[in-house]
Parts: sequence; C-alpha cells; structure tokens
Amino acid sequence: MSFVDAVKICFNKYAEFKGCASRPEFWWWILFTSVAALALRSLSYYLSSLFSLATLLPSIAVTARRLHDIDRSGWWQLLYFLPIVGWIVLIIFCVEPTQSNRYASEI
Repeated sequence: MSFVDAVKICFNKYAEFKGCASRPEFWWWILFTSVAALALRSLSYYLSSLFSLATLLPSIAVTARRLHDIDRSGWWQLLYFLPIVGWIVLIIFCVEPTQSNRYASEI
C-alpha cells in the first residue's frame, strides 16, 4: 500500500470503526498526520491545532481498525491515558503482524 492510498483510505473511512486496517495503512497515516502537524506548526500553531482536531476522529478510527487486525478490541486505545507504559503497549500492539481475527468479516 502506498502513502497516498493509505491517506485516502483513512479519509474515506473518516469515522468507520468496523473492519481492519493493515500495518502500512496505519503507519502511513501516523506519518502523514505527524509530518503535516509539524509543518503546520512551523507556520502557525493555530493551523496545526485545527489540523490535529480535524484528524483526531480518523486517527482514533484507524487505530481501532488496526487493533481489530490483531484481534483486539478498539477499546485498548484507552491505554493512551496511561503515560509512557500505555503508549509503549499500544505501539507494540500496532507493530504486530496481521492475525486471524473475529473482526475481518465485519463490513
């Protein structure tokens, strides 16, 4: 999956929490939002904040779909509220390869 394809998919599935997201889709999205936010921050903190707010829901959705791809519930994202340890656990989860899962048949 290419960078452009991944970003398009994430915007097309703006608030879709069902289904699965592949590793490339998830990591390309993370790279896109991080680089865009940093670039916008160099121009204006206000623009960066608006971009981050606009991409918050698709970021939550793609993370939920990524967790589904490794057969975990999207609710595992609540680990974001545990500084450092929770973040490390989520990164480890998101790096795992695709596994057979109960979410793959959902459309």
